[in-house]
Amino acid sequence: MTKHIEFPSKNEYPVYAEMYMKLVTQDGSLIEQLKASFEKTKALINGFSNEKLDYRYQKNKWSIKEVLVHIIDDERIYGYRALSFARNDKTNLPGFEQDDYSLNADTFERTIENIMEEYEAVRLATMTLFNGLSDRALKRVGIANKNQASARALGYHILGHELHHIKIIEDKYL
Repeated sequence: MTKHIEFPSKNEYPVYAEMYMKLVTQDGSLIEQLKASFEKTKALINGFSNEKLDYRYQKNKWSIKEVLVHIIDDERIYGYRALSFARNDKTNLPGFEQDDYSLNADTFERTIENIMEEYEAVRLATMTLFNGLSDRALKRVGIANKNQASARALGYHILGHELHHIKIIEDKYL
């Protein structure tokens, strides 16, 4: 059974995350939305040629494959943060530099099949994590990169972050 995870209040996430939160349906199930977003993204990506997957709409912008690996990296990191917060770990977690991650991901050496396999595994792990957290754990807060957030807010951040990047792919790469 999929649990319903209430949308977080504005005081549960930093101001910068509002751009992601506003892309998410507030009255839906986080788990179901994560699943639906994965299926939509997979269908979109499966329609691209290998040439298109390596395309950059501007010189210093990421390719579609790099965007996908960025989504995966971000989901792993925010999933770990959510786990830490849910378990009441009071460690101030560090930030990460997304451009360094992308630069060192060696994405052009990977096939789209390999990237999509990782994306599916990470998404399943994310859905399983959030589905297994108690309501009390979901409301626990922690600090990462000097920003306070609740565990459940990080789940919605993961979803909104993906939706943000998929919209960019649809607007700039198609």
